[in-house]
Amino acid sequence: MTSLFQRVLGRDFDRLHPELRRRFGIGSADGVACIGTGSMDRVWHGRGFTRPFLALGATRNILVPEEGTDVGFTIENYAYLDSFGRESVSFARTFRFAVPRRWNATMIYSPERGTVVDYLGSHQHLAVDLRVSVDERGGLLIRSGQQRFHEGPLTFRVPRIVTGTAEVRESFDDELGRFRIEVAVTNHRFGPLFGYHGTFSARYPECRDVPERVKPVREQART
Repeated sequence: MTSLFQRVLGRDFDRLHPELRRRFGIGSADGVACIGTGSMDRVWHGRGFTRPFLALGATRNILVPEEGTDVGFTIENYAYLDSFGRESVSFARTFRFAVPRRWNATMIYSPERGTVVDYLGSHQHLAVDLRVSVDERGGLLIRSGQQRFHEGPLTFRVPRIVTGTAEVRESFDDELGRFRIEVAVTNHRFGPLFGYHGTFSARYPECRDVPERVKPVREQART
């Protein structure tokens, strides 16, 4: 089965660095996971007023309220079919502070929207359109777009004034033999909100049963 990123990138998928093609090419039929472990050189956040919002997001495994350097990091990518039969990939990040923090997300491909949709957090309240491209060096660039909030019968587009726009850059450093990642979340009015950057290595263990800890508590049908 074609992976989410193969589907959204089409022929451009072949322009990715081979290690990125392996990492982002896993699908539910492959029976393997991608587990990355490493260290973030820096985890940062913006001015003081951002902290209550980061702390609130942390209650649903969205964003991280702490900051620090040389922070241990794990990212778990499992491909599986969700309860609606959609090809899904977990992006379960753990930052090893004194109290470990998790930032969970699940991605699907939406034919209706023609793009990858990122469900953030443990309850998939937020659905975010992603614009995915390949840079001139074979790295992957992901930029967030429109965000929608879903809760029970309530659904609405989240205004830009209260959202952050995320930019994720991932590449492979051949000299280090490790992946490099850089994430920045900014608000168009208030500026930088949160981010991190560092390196990690990846392994691809056989996987037949996806751990429940990386799955959302509740799955959302609406994109």
